[in-house]
Amino acid sequence: MEKMNDIIVIGGGPAGMLAAVSASENRKKVLLVEKNEKLGKKLFITGKGRCNVTNSAEKSILMKNIVSNPKFMFSALERFDNDDICAELEKYGCRLKEERGGRIFPVSDHSSDVIRALSDDLKEHGVEVRLNSGVKKILRTDDGFEVSFDDGRKEKCLAVIIATGGVSYPATGSTGDGFKFASCFEHSITEPVPSLVPLVVKETFCRDLQGLSLKNTGLKMICDGKTVYEDMGEMLFTHFGISGPMILSASSYYQKKRYDECRVILDLKPALSADDLDARLLREISDNHEKHFINLLPNLLPQKMVPVIAGLSGIEPHKKCGDVTREERLALVNLLKSFEMTVSGTRGFEEAIITKGGVSVKEISPANMMSKKTEGLFFAGEVMDLDALTGGFNLQIAWSTGYSAGQGAAEYVDNMNL
Repeated sequence: MEKMNDIIVIGGGPAGMLAAVSASENRKKVLLVEKNEKLGKKLFITGKGRCNVTNSAEKSILMKNIVSNPKFMFSALERFDNDDICAELEKYGCRLKEERGGRIFPVSDHSSDVIRALSDDLKEHGVEVRLNSGVKKILRTDDGFEVSFDDGRKEKCLAVIIATGGVSYPATGSTGDGFKFASCFEHSITEPVPSLVPLVVKETFCRDLQGLSLKNTGLKMICDGKTVYEDMGEMLFTHFGISGPMILSASSYYQKKRYDECRVILDLKPALSADDLDARLLREISDNHEKHFINLLPNLLPQKMVPVIAGLSGIEPHKKCGDVTREERLALVNLLKSFEMTVSGTRGFEEAIITKGGVSVKEISPANMMSKKTEGLFFAGEVMDLDALTGGFNLQIAWSTGYSAGQGAAEYVDNMNL
């Protein structure tokens, strides 16, 4: 048994790394343990390897983009916000840039630069990093905690920070360990489900549209008759349904067990009102009076959509445009403005960017991330029931809660030593 640590941080992702840095103030003895062979394994692949560090939006907008339990994040964002993480990374040599929608990326477009900066930060703060160290269990002792590792080693400490992530991308080590540890301390776990994940739809025409990407497309997600999400942006058809940035965000609002019915409705012509689109169709028909209806559609749609829309329109494909009735034309307008699909589920955790659900935040202090059930036990990042939309908001949750947990653990240790 080695000398007691002040704080052990379990998990070497973004929340864990920042928690360890934050906890190491005033020469605290901090041990950061990671079961993988390197730090930031999931961070390395975020943003398609570019790492969308955060978002430049003001706090009120940050809060609006947090889907689950945004109010819980208020104190953590006050303590450490988007400007703070940018300053921290740039201090250690990771230059940043802002892109569309306030998204912040490394100038290099390499997530490895973010990990390198955090690693240098850990080193300068004297944090001991131990890789290939899976944690088996955490026990409360009379004078703190005892952490047992898979290899049989044990370490004692005064405080523990659980920053093990969720269960998305399990190949990166996110296998729900933190939920198991939290349950041992009688914490409630909100059922984890995949989020920021492609959607599966019932309609088979998606297979015919596979690979087609649409930009500047309007979207509404309607569940049990209520619009739960609305956006305009980019999406992709797949062999099982739909994906792309806008769809991933929409998935944050989809909960299969909660709704009896959920539909996604696309506006394929969002720049035109229904009346304007009808007027354009009239002009097209007038200019192509003798042309077959199906040969008119490429003027309005990507080629891959033509047979699908023709089939759904109910208009005989080889009908002359001049013979298309007013009722048929208006039905086509409605189809183009309300292209409907039925959501039957989501893809699995292997394709989910984040986990929705986790340790209930009702049992965690928002001021310092400490458990309300066990003093000295802290949580940070995706292990908690917190999730947000795409655009750097989920990583900001990790940074803010990680910093807050580290500070909270350091303050807790100071009070114990008084």
